[in-house]
Amino acid sequence: MIRHFIVVQWLFLSCGALADINDPFEPVNRKTQGLNDFADEHFMRPIARGYGKILPDPIRYSIGRVFGNLEDVGDAVNNLLQLKPRAFVSDLLRVSINSTIGLGGLFDPASRLGLTDHEEDFAQTLATWRVPRGPYVVIPFLGPSSLRDVFSRSANNRLDPLIYLHPVDHRNTTFAMRLVHQRADLLAVDSVVFGDRYIFFRDAWVQRREFLEKDGVVDDDPFADDFDDF
Repeated sequence: MIRHFIVVQWLFLSCGALADINDPFEPVNRKTQGLNDFADEHFMRPIARGYGKILPDPIRYSIGRVFGNLEDVGDAVNNLLQLKPRAFVSDLLRVSINSTIGLGGLFDPASRLGLTDHEEDFAQTLATWRVPRGPYVVIPFLGPSSLRDVFSRSANNRLDPLIYLHPVDHRNTTFAMRLVHQRADLLAVDSVVFGDRYIFFRDAWVQRREFLEKDGVVDDDPFADDFDDF
């Protein structure tokens, strides 16, 4: 459900004016995206469809909440590094409550208590520290990114509780399940992709990152003028 919202939000944000995007590797990026699209069409998408058909929606939503609870650990640490004490405490309480009362995240009592779910990663922390995003790149089998986000992946991985799960085969199975679950969440919005797929994903990704880095503060509302008369 969260991923569904993200893609719809991409569409909203991509309607606004984009600053010049640093994309010096476009020829290589296009070829890499072509490879990723091929792998997705012939491998990930069929698996995700099977996953969606096998598991009832309530079970999938519960699985998604478990993965979301694990992500809250990294959210909390990055909010601390970004000197956001309220967000840090909120995420820390979310993990504590959902991991105990919520049975490891199967349920989300923290949201019912008004504790906001933040979405932070180390790339956003670097942005807070004024580290430039760098050029846009497409990573084989991983998708859109930037040079800053590439170097942030190591820190993000260290903040992922799944990396400490043992034995290794259990960890790898859980990683694979999370990947399939995330792809299944996107199936419902595959049809919203239009025009040049490369431009669509690039612009949407950049807008999404800017939205996260600014904590949801949109500088230019593309629809503001439509409501001036109300």
